[in-house]
Amino acid sequence: MSERVMIRNAQASDVGLLHQCLVALAKDTGSALQLRSTPDDLLMHGFRDNPAFEALIAEISGQFAGMCITFQSFSTWRGEIGIYVQDLYVEKAFRGQRTGEALLRAAAARGSSRGATHMRLSVDVANSGAQAFYNRLGLAQCLDEQIHMISGSAFHAFADTLQKRS
Repeated sequence: MSERVMIRNAQASDVGLLHQCLVALAKDTGSALQLRSTPDDLLMHGFRDNPAFEALIAEISGQFAGMCITFQSFSTWRGEIGIYVQDLYVEKAFRGQRTGEALLRAAAARGSSRGATHMRLSVDVANSGAQAFYNRLGLAQCLDEQIHMISGSAFHAFADTLQKRS
């Protein structure tokens, strides 16, 4: 790495940049049509009292290089606090310079300073490059788990079922 990666906490003024990264990440993974969040959503949920997420920004020589969005989690089985990496994005010009690694290490350090003992994330099954990157860093695939999800109108119908029974 020729230049040192500087990591800083994202500010409310960074929401446009964070959202641009999410758009680029969605395009890179072939998921552009699935992205529905807006900069206003990021501002409303990430930059308030008790934010739903936190973000780190990586800069190299004063230029934006990448970002990492995380939130605190809790493992009831471990009885321990963890952090969940929701999104990691590195600009193409800064890939291969350990920018993503620096962001993940900074996120881990921040979590550790707050009592976290583990880091989790999910990766698209078709993204073999990301899988190799995470494996190289020691973030092993959990073979004993699968992610299941319900969202949108199906989620609301599922949630409303209890109210209709009352």
